[in-house]
Amino acid sequence: MSPATRYISKLQGKRLLVFGGSSGIGFGVAEAALEYGVDVVISSSNQSKLDKAIDRLRAGINPTNAPSISSVVCNLAEAATLKENITAALESATEGRTRLLDHVVFTAASPIKLTALPDMTVEAVQETHLVRVVAPTILASVLPNYIHKTAASSFTLTSGVNNYRPGPGWAVMASSGNAVDGLGRGLAVDLKPIRVNVVAPGAVHTELFSAYADDKLQALLDSFKDKSLTGTVGRPEEVAEAYLYFMKNTFATGTVILADGGMLLV
Repeated sequence: MSPATRYISKLQGKRLLVFGGSSGIGFGVAEAALEYGVDVVISSSNQSKLDKAIDRLRAGINPTNAPSISSVVCNLAEAATLKENITAALESATEGRTRLLDHVVFTAASPIKLTALPDMTVEAVQETHLVRVVAPTILASVLPNYIHKTAASSFTLTSGVNNYRPGPGWAVMASSGNAVDGLGRGLAVDLKPIRVNVVAPGAVHTELFSAYADDKLQALLDSFKDKSLTGTVGRPEEVAEAYLYFMKNTFATGTVILADGGMLLV
């Protein structure tokens, strides 16, 4: 690392695994990491989505001396086999522990389902927490076997700003976000010297919004803009910068970055 590139070359040659990397913020993190020369492995539950994401990622980089891009399927929504699934994904991502990871990013999440409090069930609570909270916890339990155990390594989780100011019907979703924030602090202690942090995004325009009709989508995006100081809706490539920061700053652990356009101040 020469003095002229000691900042931009911090991630050169590192190995990153992104759970939830086939779309949205996770894809943005993978895309950004490749620009920094990181070997990237993306994971999701759908091989077809992974294949399409790999094609998009490869199309965006210069093939000459390009970092490697690969994928691994991992179902995080099946509680009975969760630890087995995660362990298998880590074995694949590290090529049987012969290429240990430097960084892991967890952006995977189940679809948002808001259940009215009078209709709440144990199953609804468990479903909300399984991928968002339980999965990264189980991942943390086996991660030390697959990552370099130094302060240069990192594990970055994802919560959200709605747990700081939940709207009506958001009680359980907010509880999952707060659980992730607390999990990040606890894991920073338990996994030391590996660094653990959390990114809490606000409204970010991802593929999740494709389910809305054009008129309803525009109304929704306008409402998000009205609730931010920037007057904009977040983009995956913007929020990805927060994850890169946590990968590069070897003195940051046990903390949360809010990337919400100032939503909490409105």
